[in-house]
Amino acid sequence: MARYPLNLPSGLKEEAERLASSQGVSLNQFILWAVAEKVGILSQAIDDPAFPLITHKRGPAGDSTPIIKGTGIRVQTILVAATVWAMPPEEIAQEWSLTLDQVRQALAFYCVHKVEVDANIAFERAIEQARE
Repeated sequence: MARYPLNLPSGLKEEAERLASSQGVSLNQFILWAVAEKVGILSQAIDDPAFPLITHKRGPAGDSTPIIKGTGIRVQTILVAATVWAMPPEEIAQEWSLTLDQVRQALAFYCVHKVEVDANIAFERAIEQARE
């Protein structure tokens, strides 16, 4: 096993120690477990090979959001522009400095992965409503 010196902010270390204790493991075991879990999540291939211009961005909690590869622009942003604001694909491409292929693939991705994208939209709406 390799050794790796780790510096943690004191508040994070205290919280990790508390959680490790509640799990009945050492801080070292807890950190190893947390890193292994995160590496496992990030190692899972979730991209759809049918849509090479679309990838997923993982959030800190392991959640994923489909985005246009290399841009950070979410598929749901393109969807809202097309459906809510009634922007044609050419205008969307120009507005966000995208290619027409990127816009078309984002919209096609939505058609195939409607449940996933709609769940992201619903989740964000719930957060917005909770803030009001």
